[in-house]
Amino acid sequence: MPNRMRGRNALVTGASRGIGAAVAERLAAEGANVVITARTVDHHTTLAGSLHETLERARRHGTTVELVAADLADGDDRTRIVPEATALLGGPIDVLVNNAAAGVYQPLVDYPIRRRRLMFEVNVHAPVDLVQAVVPGMRRRGEGWVVNLSSGSARLATGPPFRTSGMALVNGVYGATKAALNRLTSALAVELYGTGIRVNTVEPHAAVATEGAVAHLGDTIADHPAEAMETMVEAVLYLCDCGPEHTGRIEVSRDLLDATGTTVMTLDGSRPL
Repeated sequence: MPNRMRGRNALVTGASRGIGAAVAERLAAEGANVVITARTVDHHTTLAGSLHETLERARRHGTTVELVAADLADGDDRTRIVPEATALLGGPIDVLVNNAAAGVYQPLVDYPIRRRRLMFEVNVHAPVDLVQAVVPGMRRRGEGWVVNLSSGSARLATGPPFRTSGMALVNGVYGATKAALNRLTSALAVELYGTGIRVNTVEPHAAVATEGAVAHLGDTIADHPAEAMETMVEAVLYLCDCGPEHTGRIEVSRDLLDATGTTVMTLDGSRPL
């Protein structure tokens, strides 16, 4: 349905590259006004992609697209994001996509507390802070959509025997942050039930080979089945436009699309993938 997001204001975190950039482009293609945010405006020292590049791609669709540079790891700095986004778009946020995440992968037995704090700050506390900031405006209008991006690593390992190779040995802290985000999503959905605000998480069915994932995980990603970027984006978009009865869910991208009969479209929304 073209222009299904027309007139809505959206905020997407971690939008320099990867899933966040693709979601921002698709929201703009569907008619949303979008603010994108990340820590830096220009290129990362090692990763391709930047807020400026996402801005240019998203603006081609003719909607208002703006950026706010802020550090989600800094509790004071991230308090600027929603007020500045609201001012740039001339109204409150209708759709919040918490995509940004910190991923530092190493065994838990020697995982330093400084890195643990960073992971929980970016992956748990920042999304909750942003939800708290957008909820008052959503309450006033009687509707809103919050989509938190999660991960299959949130699920507990099965065993014994346990798998003792690959990501199983290094994603304990990352998985714990996503498990916390899933639980908090459920709690928010319960608290906001009946207000018209939908709060859901979605995780990829299989690894999405984003710039960050490839740079940090390398062969580990290559050894797993890949999911098309467009599949994950389509699932996020579905949750950005779902009915009020669809809230508090921990969804898996491809499973959600299959269950709802949703066709995966290109990032510009013009045709089936």
